[in-house]
Amino acid sequence: MTAVASPCAHCGLPVGRFAEHREIDGVEHAFCCYGCCLTYQLCHHGAREEPEAAAQLMRLGVGAFLAMNVMLFSLLLYADGLVGHAGAPTGLIHWVLLGLATPLMGILGAPFLRAACDAAAQGRLTADTLVCIGTLAAYGYSAFGVVAGTGDVYFDTAAMVLVLFTLGRYLEAQGRMRAMRSLAPMLAGEHASVTVVGADGESRRPVATVQVGDRVRIRPGERIAVDGRVLAGRSECDESILTGQPQPCPKSEGDEVIAGSLNGTGELVVCATAPGRETRWVHIGRLVREALGRKSALGETVDRVAAWFVPAVLVLALGTGAYWAGEGGAGPALLAGLAVLVVACPCALGLAAPLATSLGIGRAAEHGILVRGGAVLERLAGLRVVAFDKTGTLTVGRPAVVAVDADEVPAAAVLRRAQQLAVGSEHPLAHAIAAHAARAGTFAPAARDIRAFRGAGVTGEVDGGSCAMGSAAFVAERVGPVPPALRDAPLPEGATAVYVAWDGRAHGRLVLVDRLRPEAPAVVDALRARGLHVALLSGDGAHAVAPLASLLAIADWHAGLTPEGKVGLLQEVTARRGPVAMVGDGLNDGPVLAAAAVGVAVGEATDLAKESADVVLPGGRLDLLPWVLQLAEDVRGSVQANLLWAFGYNAIALTLATCGLLRPAIAAALMAGSSLLIVARTLRAGRAARATATDGTAAPAAAVPRVGLEA
Repeated sequence: MTAVASPCAHCGLPVGRFAEHREIDGVEHAFCCYGCCLTYQLCHHGAREEPEAAAQLMRLGVGAFLAMNVMLFSLLLYADGLVGHAGAPTGLIHWVLLGLATPLMGILGAPFLRAACDAAAQGRLTADTLVCIGTLAAYGYSAFGVVAGTGDVYFDTAAMVLVLFTLGRYLEAQGRMRAMRSLAPMLAGEHASVTVVGADGESRRPVATVQVGDRVRIRPGERIAVDGRVLAGRSECDESILTGQPQPCPKSEGDEVIAGSLNGTGELVVCATAPGRETRWVHIGRLVREALGRKSALGETVDRVAAWFVPAVLVLALGTGAYWAGEGGAGPALLAGLAVLVVACPCALGLAAPLATSLGIGRAAEHGILVRGGAVLERLAGLRVVAFDKTGTLTVGRPAVVAVDADEVPAAAVLRRAQQLAVGSEHPLAHAIAAHAARAGTFAPAARDIRAFRGAGVTGEVDGGSCAMGSAAFVAERVGPVPPALRDAPLPEGATAVYVAWDGRAHGRLVLVDRLRPEAPAVVDALRARGLHVALLSGDGAHAVAPLASLLAIADWHAGLTPEGKVGLLQEVTARRGPVAMVGDGLNDGPVLAAAAVGVAVGEATDLAKESADVVLPGGRLDLLPWVLQLAEDVRGSVQANLLWAFGYNAIALTLATCGLLRPAIAAALMAGSSLLIVARTLRAGRAARATATDGTAAPAAAVPRVGLEA
């Protein structure tokens, strides 16, 4: 039986054994030739970086063909002996060169001219301005000489400068494309399509049209595009794109699936639990795009330097031209001035910071870590202190009620009121209380007028009276005092007491315990090994904080802090020791995360904590914190090395050009080589950053002692 060749994705012809394969928008395509591959990306498909690189390459190919012919005819002019012997008409060669150079200026020069004009309309001078002035000067001088029939021509110089600069732009576009390819699955959420199962059959629709309750069929190997609950089928899903954990998660009827995860070998039918536009995958993709669009402080500094650098280069080029005009005439003056303009183009300077920071943000996103911009990476690399919250950060955040103490009322009454108030709080303690009440068979309606107070407790109306739950100080302020029988009763080491008060006094308390995160000791040790000071800021009492601080050997710990108190203490530590990163997850951590130099939220954090944070670690993966700090240092080192090279190169090359030791074509080649070097070393550093988080941070859960909780 004869095998049927697959058709080209662009022209439809069968592809041969040397087919061009390329992944575009997460889908593998086959093309019969590289031309179809480029045209497909340019005209129809691919993210913005892919058609940009394809367009640059197509423009470069046509321009290079014209430039080769320009150089060929220019050789006849340079070979004086050959011209004299053959009697070649110099004037005719000049006109041929003008005919070849004119379309070349339009094809290769138009993008630079358009960009320079757009910048000029905004009152700015850019690197494109230097390219345009230099090449137009060489072309205009040569064209005037051809028409007038006098003087030398420098069409070859203008042609080679444009070819080499277009080559540099192509390399830049290729570098950005490679940097963004690893992020393609993360950024594709808004443009995904799904198979919706309806009463009239199945249909393929954009995910943006999916509403809550729609049924979606997920085929084997397909990336899930909706948040939902499995209605039928059995499979396993790779959720590493959002959680950073590559282990497959079994899925069967009733299990939750998250958009962005990759389905395994089974087929699933899922009921959407969120609109297609509001999935976590889409939300994180938007945040990553915003982060990539934010300039770092160093990038803004580079922009300010470029703002005065370009006018200074123009003045230097004019001065150089004037000097050499007096020394050797118009020809040497034009070449020297053009060399200054070309060699000073700060293309490498413009690549130095954004490419490295974009790669850093992309590498973090591959591990499920959200970093809100290059400025955050800079601040991470400059940290001096890391301060931790306790509950849900250093502890697993899933406390359990171990005792319900009552004073002059039944314990069931205490538990019932606690359960009625717990539904109004996102704090882990409230979730633990509600879960314990449900297991005990307590099902009571929620309290009325529930109000949660960050780091203190919750109030509401129960049976027509005011009721409060939280710390002893909180319930005493809101309802009434805590009797000594409750206040002074002994607690297990590291336990937290949550008091419940109504009818003018506290009538009971719930005792809760939590366990230390298995990776917490290794994370704290890794931070100390990096020379960072570690602190613990908690809203709980000293009896709960002290055992945890002792276990982790944290000498700088503070207990009983309100959210405002944490902010004030954070400011004191910053003034004394330097920039501080605050790591937290709770509702009460929002203010202090926003106030810190870098706020870090773990993936199980409340919405407020996530929105206030600069960095979000996935799924409670505290072990990724040392890795992201190392990533930030690597990015900073890469940016600094790039800037050192760019500034050093420009300084040396400008000196040579001013002295008349560089021809414009050589200057353009060096400029393109500089950009290529920065792209290559940055991409190499980005590949090195693929290393996973430090191994060995986990400890057996059974070996981890219990510690206290925040109220």
